Amino acid sequence: DTKKPILAAAGVRGIIRILSPASMSCIRNFIGHGNAINELKFHPKDPNILLSVSRDHALRVWNLKTEANIVIFGGVEGHRDEVLSADFDMSGEKIVSCGMDHSLKVWNFNTENIKEAVKASYQTNPNGSKITFATVNCHFPEFSTRDIHRNYVDCCRWFGDFIISKSCENSVICWKPGNLDANRNEKSTIEDESTIIQKLDAKDCDIWFIRFSMDSEEKCLALGNRTGKILVWDLDVEHPSDIRCSVLSNPKCVSTIRQTSMSRSGNTIIAVCDDATIWRWQKN
Repeated sequence: DTKKPILAAAGVRGIIRILSPASMSCIRNFIGHGNAINELKFHPKDPNILLSVSRDHALRVWNLKTEANIVIFGGVEGHRDEVLSADFDMSGEKIVSCGMDHSLKVWNFNTENIKEAVKASYQTNPNGSKITFATVNCHFPEFSTRDIHRNYVDCCRWFGDFIISKSCENSVICWKPGNLDANRNEKSTIEDESTIIQKLDAKDCDIWFIRFSMDSEEKCLALGNRTGKILVWDLDVEHPSDIRCSVLSNPKCVSTIRQTSMSRSGNTIIAVCDDATIWRWQKN
C-alpha cells in the first residue's frame, strides 16, 4: 500500500521475513514450512504474491498483504526430497520446481480453484481477525520428469515456453516439456515426455547449489563456478547453436560463486562467493 519496495528473506529456520529497506525494519513474518527454505520468488504481475520452496518437500504461495497461505504444492505426486528452486513464468500462470529427487515439475497456478483462492485471500483478515484461511492443497503437477538430469537439480528458470535448469554436471540444459511442436497447454501424447533443445557446457560447475540468473528480457544468463569465474551466455540468437559464452574473471575472485543476480537490463551482475565477498560487474 505504501508503494515502497520490500525485501523477502528466509533460511534455515523456515521463517519468511518481509523487510522494509525504507524503514530498515522487519514488517512481517510468515511461518508454515516445516524446515529450511531454499528459494523465494515474487509473482511477476502481483507483488503481493510470494512463492517459497523448502526442505520439507513442498512449495507454498503466500499473500503478503493478508498473510494468507493460498496454496501448497506437494504431497501425492509432489517432490520426494528437498525442493531447491522454483520459478514463475512471465505470465505468472505456471510454476516450475526442482529438487534433490532429480526431478523437475510444472505446476498450474491458473486453475479455477487456485484463481478463486487467490481472490479469496484478498478478502480474508479484513479487520485483523484470526480466522484460518482455507489453503488449497495441490498434489498433482501437470508435468513431471527425471530424464533431464541424473543428479540434484539446484536451479530452474522459465525461458519463454522452454525451461533452463542445471545440476552438478558441468552443464546448463534448455529443454521443453512435451515434444517440440506441442503447445505448452496441450497434454503430451507420451506422458511426461520432454525434449532437450540445447546443452550449454559450464566448466567447473560440478558441485551442487550454484545458481544462475537471467535478465528480465531473458536475453542473457550468468552462472558462477567453483573457481570464482562467471560464465555469461548471450541467449538473444537466431538458433540455439549460435549461443556463445563469455567469461568474467578477477585475480582476487577465486572462491566458489554460489549465486548471481542480474539487473533488469542485464548491464549489472552481482555475485556472492563462499569467502563472504560480494562482487559487482558492470557492462561497459
